[in-house]
Amino acid sequence: MIKLRQGRTSFIIAHRLSTIRDADEILVIDGGRIIERGNHRDLMAADTFYRRLYHGQFEQAMLS
Repeated sequence: MIKLRQGRTSFIIAHRLSTIRDADEILVIDGGRIIERGNHRDLMAADTFYRRLYHGQFEQAMLS
């Protein structure tokens, strides 16, 4: 998938956050509005909705 995206603008819509982890920019949408934007590192560094979702998915995967 990385080779397909090289040199192109791509939009990826995902529920599994590991899918978009390497994106240059991530837009977090809630209720039809963009509530956060940034890359994975920046969104994880702050107390963000994205961070809470990411940790929630990780914890859920560990319990499965």
